[in-house]
Amino acid sequence: MVKESPKAIFEAACDAGCARCRLSPGQQLVMATVGGALFAFGGLLAIVAVHGSGDLLQANPGLAALVFGAVFPVGAVLAILTGAHLFPDNCGLAAPALLVGAIRPKELLRNWGLAYLGNLLGSVFVALFLAYWSGIVNINVGGFGQLLGGAAASIGEGKISLGWGPAFLRGLGCGWLVCLAAWLALASADTAGRILAMWLPVMAFAALGFEHSIANMFFIPLGMLNGANVTFGDLLLSNLLPVTIGNVVGGAGFVGLVYWWLYGRD
Repeated sequence: MVKESPKAIFEAACDAGCARCRLSPGQQLVMATVGGALFAFGGLLAIVAVHGSGDLLQANPGLAALVFGAVFPVGAVLAILTGAHLFPDNCGLAAPALLVGAIRPKELLRNWGLAYLGNLLGSVFVALFLAYWSGIVNINVGGFGQLLGGAAASIGEGKISLGWGPAFLRGLGCGWLVCLAAWLALASADTAGRILAMWLPVMAFAALGFEHSIANMFFIPLGMLNGANVTFGDLLLSNLLPVTIGNVVGGAGFVGLVYWWLYGRD
């Protein structure tokens, strides 16, 4: 059944958030680990597409950003269509479920914590084993792998150098868009329609340069493996912390709270 009205989408989002929080801790952790890994595939594809395309980034940065954004949503589509969990999505789904009284605060916090941990495990697995040790993005193997490895290092260093304010604001924009993608995916039972609904907001956040905490759990560790001048302290304090806070504000606040105020108080 197609959910045509915004209120119907809000109710579906509450149901989805409640269902995610009511899973066992083990189920939540596994689904989040899978979600982090699947989402990282989109990041890996984007690196190969843009940084493996000769001088595209230098010759036409706008087109390079569009190409990056156009292929990046593959991971999000894989994750959402298979029911895997992503932390920013859970922020936008569990928050309205809490506000309407369908779940308790401890259920929300447990869900967010397990989603974050599982996403980290899945993202790092892909970065270490499927991107770096496979030689696809490895500065030490020469040729294409060396080219992409250098690009990964530059990406990691660039994300760390943003500063708290820009990192937070870019995280907010990302959380807003990716949670809208998760909500829009609930609007139709048609697979093609769900893919298109997800693709557009995720493409927009990636092309605009907004910051996704789970994507950065892939990009920055991969850069570190390839020699980026980044420490674990930099990763946690200079990027993941402000970006995560921004993702929460954008997803739980600008999506979950706003649409609860509009459609969930009656």
